Amino acid sequence: MLLRLDMAAPRALLSVWEKSGIESLATSLSEMGWEILSTGGTSRKLREAGINVIDVSEATGHPECFDGRVKTLHPAVHGGILVRRDRVEDMKTLEELNYSTIDLVCVNLYPFESVAAKDPPVSNSELIEMIDIGGPTMIRSAAKNHKDVLVLTSETQYQMVIDALKENRGDPSQISSEIKKQLSLAAFQCTAAYDAAVSNELEKRFIGEKTPNRLHFASEQGIPLRYGENPHQPASFYPTSSALGPSGLAAAIQHGGKALSFNNYLDLDGALRIARGLLRDMDNIHNHGCVIIKHTNPCGAAIDSSQKNAWKHALASDSESAFGCVVAFTSTVEKETAEEIGGHFLECIIAPGFSEEALEILSLKKNRRMLTLTKFLPREDELRIRQLDGGWVAQIQGPPSIDWSSVKCVTKTQGSPELISLARFGSTVLSEVKSNSVVLVSQTDTGFTTVGVGPGQTSRVEAVRIAARRAGDKAIGSMMVSDAFFPFRDGIDTANEIGVTTVVQPGGSIRDQECIDAANEHGISMFFTGQRLFLH
Repeated sequence: MLLRLDMAAPRALLSVWEKSGIESLATSLSEMGWEILSTGGTSRKLREAGINVIDVSEATGHPECFDGRVKTLHPAVHGGILVRRDRVEDMKTLEELNYSTIDLVCVNLYPFESVAAKDPPVSNSELIEMIDIGGPTMIRSAAKNHKDVLVLTSETQYQMVIDALKENRGDPSQISSEIKKQLSLAAFQCTAAYDAAVSNELEKRFIGEKTPNRLHFASEQGIPLRYGENPHQPASFYPTSSALGPSGLAAAIQHGGKALSFNNYLDLDGALRIARGLLRDMDNIHNHGCVIIKHTNPCGAAIDSSQKNAWKHALASDSESAFGCVVAFTSTVEKETAEEIGGHFLECIIAPGFSEEALEILSLKKNRRMLTLTKFLPREDELRIRQLDGGWVAQIQGPPSIDWSSVKCVTKTQGSPELISLARFGSTVLSEVKSNSVVLVSQTDTGFTTVGVGPGQTSRVEAVRIAARRAGDKAIGSMMVSDAFFPFRDGIDTANEIGVTTVVQPGGSIRDQECIDAANEHGISMFFTGQRLFLH
């Protein structure tokens, strides 16, 4: 048995909701001569394992009360944690009070987030009972006094602390300051994330505005990336902190290839948003979607009854720009699709899954990264945040919320109702193209596809010209979808020159009639959606 050299046995306070690993920790501490204080369910579990435990109520001389709401909020607990061992007056006061030092605090918190995520939602009163008070208070006390107290907030820390104590004959005072600082920082980050989760959930319930009145967010530890947008820029990826586990790109499982870069993450995010948006537009016939992204803009997208064809059509939209692209599929990647992709140079593919044969074929290119995201769900509205100099801006963003039943054809040439499905597909893709932008889309024998994308221009007519150059002859008979109104008729005239037969735009310009007249002159049908789709 390992024993500390001084006569007083060190004390650990263990009080955890998630009890995985706590028996092993308590056993190791006991074997090193530590006394174990504990509360409630943790105390019962340790006793059942044959570990000697002192109830906190015995140490405080006060019973737990109010259904356990008050059990550790007592000076016998916080005095023992916060007392400064190198201050004679502090130690004298502790002795006069007949309290003992507490040298290690192990706490994890009530599962507020998982209760908040229940469906149907729990009542406010039930949720509020899941707001931990004593736990964060003990964690913060121990973290503040980390010079003298070890603070554990995660099972992943248990073995490291046990090993460090064993190396020092069970004496917590001999643990390195670096370990203590590391544990303290993790503790403050734990309570900060918890407070952010409580604040965000109660803000939604108590105020319920579309955007929050304050921004509080927390992350898991950053994952260093190879570099940022350029090699001289350091960068990291920070998964969202959540008791419910990772989500989105943080939940993706990578197969093969080198580590993801900053730019890879940006492109994967763009591809994922469009692909999840397309899931809303697909039916039992068009049940495969493919999106190809380059520098956060789509260079091609398609939905089709065949996944192989979805890839072929998306690639044909702009095969030149698709060199070194990122690809998203809305369904498990099949062997036939992988064979069609062949040796095409691409950075990453993200999908709900890969067949064994497809993964083997795609992995023949050693630097390719394949990512499986099993929770590949239709996109919903979400809060998107961007940092600015001096603050942040936030907005609710999601797939286009156009009321397609009220979209109007405003020209003499009336477009058929069947064109609405094509317009919806085009708008979903367009909503993730940098403004000013247009996309040219067409119907194939078995689905819908982009044939030309004009992204990120200061002139709308120039966006039309770029899309036209990329589409070539495929522009003939296509539909042109614009993210905002045409301020002049030149965009419509240019569309006619390349063979566009249908235009979809929000309308709302003081020159709308001029554009309608131009469309009528050319025999083009034009729909007004009433919703702008800018993306800056």
